[in-house]
Amino acid sequence: MEIRKPNESEYKKVLSLSPQALFEGTLGEAKLSDEKVKQLIEPLMQKGSYYLIATEGDNLMGWILIGTRKDQFTEKIYGFIYELFVLEEFRGNGIAKQLMETGIEHLKQDGCSEVRLRVYAGNQAIKLYEKLGFKNRTITMSMHI
Repeated sequence: MEIRKPNESEYKKVLSLSPQALFEGTLGEAKLSDEKVKQLIEPLMQKGSYYLIATEGDNLMGWILIGTRKDQFTEKIYGFIYELFVLEEFRGNGIAKQLMETGIEHLKQDGCSEVRLRVYAGNQAIKLYEKLGFKNRTITMSMHI
């Protein structure tokens, strides 16, 4: 398996699969069109965020979208993981862990000393994030009224 930045056609494939990734990552709450996904991702890319993809031969297995953000209170720059996804047929093989470790290493090389992410409560990926050392930092609560 190779983890690297995608070429143009691979990037387009990732974008075409991103609605599914966001749907699963939000536990079915966000059903986004291709156009809406593009509207969300393009500004991130323009600010320097980038994808890393996991491939084997011609098979796209998964990806991570990483970049930086600024803390609204301290103005400190930190690394941020915007998206992590492994295609269903490749799950259970440690690909998500390898993507996370590689993404974190890239963020470290980019000068970040902290990495953050957001995840929906109940998402199975929380177990992976905790194993990698992520801790709860903030909790967003909601109530239907």
